[in-house]
Amino acid sequence: MFSVPNLLTLFNLFCGCLAVVFAFTGKLHYVPYCVIAAAAADFLDGMVARWLKSNSALGIQLDSLADMVSFGLVPGIVLFHLLGQAWGSAATLGLTAPAFMLTLFSALRLAKFNIDTRQTTGFLGLPTPSSTLLVVGLLFWQQNNFMGAAQWLQNPWLLYGIVIVVSYLLISELPMFSLKFKNKGWEGNEQQWLGISLSFILLGLFNGSAISLSIILYILWSLIRWVMGAAK
Repeated sequence: MFSVPNLLTLFNLFCGCLAVVFAFTGKLHYVPYCVIAAAAADFLDGMVARWLKSNSALGIQLDSLADMVSFGLVPGIVLFHLLGQAWGSAATLGLTAPAFMLTLFSALRLAKFNIDTRQTTGFLGLPTPSSTLLVVGLLFWQQNNFMGAAQWLQNPWLLYGIVIVVSYLLISELPMFSLKFKNKGWEGNEQQWLGISLSFILLGLFNGSAISLSIILYILWSLIRWVMGAAK
């Protein structure tokens, strides 16, 4: 029960719980770090399970439960706060609650993934860790005023648009490559190595602001590959 992969999954859940606490106590600047740690644990638990050949039904269920908190509830809370800031004194529950549409679609995404046998080597739709990194990365954009984000993130209608677009991407049929390594070498993992290398380059250039930017490029690259494949 307490195997290394399961302990990593539980650490993912723990980081998600901390992110919720920080968000609701007004310490939003800590939330991205918790999500990054949760995403790292989520990436490693599957890798370690494959290396140790210790995949189990318990681990699969535990992974989904942890992801629902770290990558389902957390992005909804972040957008809830951003909408509250955008509306200011006019904010009401009716105006900010639509943020949790992202949480609902994350649940649909996770349930769909668990029963979809087509997603063994890649993804159909945006994975929940990616959608969450996209959302929480906006907090870095806001703090650093990346591309004027401190101003345009005050537009609630733009935030509603982000909720709608990301929610759709979660359950879409857009083919997206997985960053999970098939083996320990280069062959068969070319996209994974290139994606990770590009992310580190962007981090070196833009620091935390690179997180959302990396996910946007990931989505655009997947869309381009899909369009090119459909055109053949």
